[in-house]
Amino acid sequence: MSADIHARFHIERGEFSLDVDLLLPGRGVTALFGPSGSGKTTVLRAMAGLERAPGGLFTIDGEAWQDEQRGIFVPTHRRALGYVFQEASLFAHLSVRRNMEFGQNRVALAERRFSLAGVADLLGISGLLERMPASLSGGERQRVAIARALLAAPCLLLMDEPLAALDLKRKLEILPYLERLHDELSIPLIYVSHAPDEVARLADHLVLLDDGAVAASGPLTETLARADLPPAFADDAGVVLETTLAKHEADNLSQLNFPGGCLHVGRRPETPGSRLRCRIHARDISLALERPRSSSILNILAATITAIVATAVPGHVLVQMRVGATPLLARITERSRRELGLAPGQPVWAQIKAVAVLT
Repeated sequence: MSADIHARFHIERGEFSLDVDLLLPGRGVTALFGPSGSGKTTVLRAMAGLERAPGGLFTIDGEAWQDEQRGIFVPTHRRALGYVFQEASLFAHLSVRRNMEFGQNRVALAERRFSLAGVADLLGISGLLERMPASLSGGERQRVAIARALLAAPCLLLMDEPLAALDLKRKLEILPYLERLHDELSIPLIYVSHAPDEVARLADHLVLLDDGAVAASGPLTETLARADLPPAFADDAGVVLETTLAKHEADNLSQLNFPGGCLHVGRRPETPGSRLRCRIHARDISLALERPRSSSILNILAATITAIVATAVPGHVLVQMRVGATPLLARITERSRRELGLAPGQPVWAQIKAVAVLT
């Protein structure tokens, strides 16, 4: 990983203390994930310069926006960043076009990185340019807010739970556009969320925050597959797999290949060769010592146990496995572990009861 972003902040606020030291990649989506009160928004505000961390350090691509040891603190309005909040906060008296132009006019013509028409097309709002914010849906308003932030030519885009104020229909409407940002933009995006499925769908790099401290940080697939995460993340334990759609099968199924094996899911609309991201919850995997001969479960994979750890739920353990080079996690009862005699290094059969295709 090229660590192009370095964020080191220590902030004391009453009974809450934030203490983080992060090295983050300079492109793709980094998600800050954790329960309410874990410090996600505080980190984002410190990155933006909206909150000053005494003794803090924040550099992006070698440029210091904060380095207290050298007396450097760049105010927010001079940082080349875009910030998207939970609420779109559009100017109610300006049309969509003029809201977008407000962002564009913040930078000199020679420094502009995107055209208004190009950003409007990227976010699917070309047909909304002459409308007023009051006539837009929540998802449309948020897309306009993202467009306005992009037109300010940021070298860093910050998003603070941009879908939190939307209902499920609007979230599903805007998620494909966030994926397009991921695929088509070269600037790094720091994305705050407490929604596991959003993070699993969008992120490349994952920072888990718990009570103001970094519980884990690393590539999404590796970090989610860890068996030693704090109790705050136990309910969402599972893995994300990057798969390739290999073929469509005759009985309305599609085969997805990943390093070490394959999965069968309901027929997908994408063409063979497409890359698809899948999520498998630890609670949706059961284990057997021999391959089941008669089972309604389609996805049964040969695996090798690499670790077994206790969870915050009494009587349950997490079993970490590998299918070839790919990690899996299963949550089972301690009684099942004991009766099966499970131990690291042991071969098992993982029965996957559900696979969520995220893209």
